[in-house]
Amino acid sequence: MEAIILAGGFGTRLQSVVSEVPKPMAPVAGKPFLTYILDQLKKHGFTRVILAVGYLSEVIENHFGNNYREMEIIYSHEYEPLGTGGCIVNAMKHVRDEYVYVINGDTYFDVNLSAMKLPEEILIACKYMKDASRYGVLDIVDGKVKAFKEKSLLSEGYINGGIYIFKKDIFNRFPLNQKFSLEKDFFEKYMNELNIEAYLSEDYFIDIGIPEDYHKAEVDFK
Repeated sequence: MEAIILAGGFGTRLQSVVSEVPKPMAPVAGKPFLTYILDQLKKHGFTRVILAVGYLSEVIENHFGNNYREMEIIYSHEYEPLGTGGCIVNAMKHVRDEYVYVINGDTYFDVNLSAMKLPEEILIACKYMKDASRYGVLDIVDGKVKAFKEKSLLSEGYINGGIYIFKKDIFNRFPLNQKFSLEKDFFEKYMNELNIEAYLSEDYFIDIGIPEDYHKAEVDFK
């Protein structure tokens, strides 16, 4: 199995507590956060990882090199910001299999990756949150994602947990720019033409994108 990890984030909201490294390299309990994601992939039998890198990519490359715990590591470089969708398409040229996992480099969602069934087109791992105001929630009907609802106060429900399985050629069907948002310009724009399945999970989830949750991760991962 192979996965793309989106590891090119600037970490703007974390600058007050973590600087001079890309967000996935933020130290958490003595290790770069990215280490925990790679360990999760190793646990579930992955053999090949494509790191989609941009901002301060040399920090990641110097640390991990081309191999981590017998997993091959390939780097997909983003020389200008391509958006969450553009960087995935850019990394797809390195994918060998018909399907690929895609994982956000600033979230850890402890789902059983090997239990996620290959979808017809797209599968999203979804986490139930009592307070989803920071994320917005998904409208899920009969196991399918039918809509992405905007962020709102006091909202609760299933959120996009930042782990996907994509059929490799899914993006080829649509007229997409080189730079585009996965959420706004792909999922929401083409919702009626896509078959997006939901994998519901109650497993541990953390997003280190803001200082409060970064500090929580420091405690949790110890």
